[in-house]
Amino acid sequence: MAISLVLLLPSLALVAAVFLWPLLRYGWLSLQASSVLTGLVALPNGGANWQRLLADARFWQDAAQTLRFAGLSLALELLLGLALALLLHRPLPRRGLVRALVLLPWALPTTVMALGWRWILNTPFGPLNGLLQSIGLPAFGFLSEPATTWLFTVLADVWKTTPFVALLLLAGLQAIPRELEEALRLEGARPWQRLRRLTLPLLTPYLMLAALFRLAQALGVFDLIQVLSGGGPAGSTESLALYAYLNAMRFLDFGYAATVMLSMFSLLLALSALVLLAQAWRQRRLEAGELRA
Repeated sequence: MAISLVLLLPSLALVAAVFLWPLLRYGWLSLQASSVLTGLVALPNGGANWQRLLADARFWQDAAQTLRFAGLSLALELLLGLALALLLHRPLPRRGLVRALVLLPWALPTTVMALGWRWILNTPFGPLNGLLQSIGLPAFGFLSEPATTWLFTVLADVWKTTPFVALLLLAGLQAIPRELEEALRLEGARPWQRLRRLTLPLLTPYLMLAALFRLAQALGVFDLIQVLSGGGPAGSTESLALYAYLNAMRFLDFGYAATVMLSMFSLLLALSALVLLAQAWRQRRLEAGELRA
């Protein structure tokens, strides 16, 4: 035991340096007034930042927008990632090349990808508007309408990160013993029945893992929205991470920015705990024989 702890010390020190210390620093800063009004000197303010947060309509609007963005993008990515993983799991000609090409969107830097989408949606010179005009339709401001801007931020995120989900689920598919699938096939089970009775139950831990990864990334979305829409129009696509950034770097209100970041971290912890509890509940049901694997 003592040797194990000694061997773990470098890893624990690294985690404390890159995670625990910044988190404690944010917690301390959220209880301070640190802005241009205080000369950027941290002064205790008796929890005024948290009182301001509770009454901040812009914060609650951004929280709702971030949750909506995370929920829709996560659902689409899990669905499309599962379909893509099932396709890549099949014996395809040049399967290695196909898998490499599928991963290209995920390999692209998010900033580069967002710039590409911004060019595609440009009014009136983007390819999408060029296509509309070529068939006699007027140019449309895709990034000037709140509904379409929000929709395309979701689509851009789904386009980039679905390959990552597919990669995780493909690893899960390859871990399923072929003998089980062959046994079901010999019993006359159709493809849909094999998917429902075998593949999905055994793939559930990988789905949960993908959901946790993507949930953390979607709730902290910043660079995609900053480059693609800047949070506009009229703040309709602004995320919590972007709101914290604006408070820190534009308004130089570091105390309130830390408060927003801590609230976002608390939200992520709560949602992640729900996912883990759901998985633990399902596992207990399986062990008790109340659910069919």
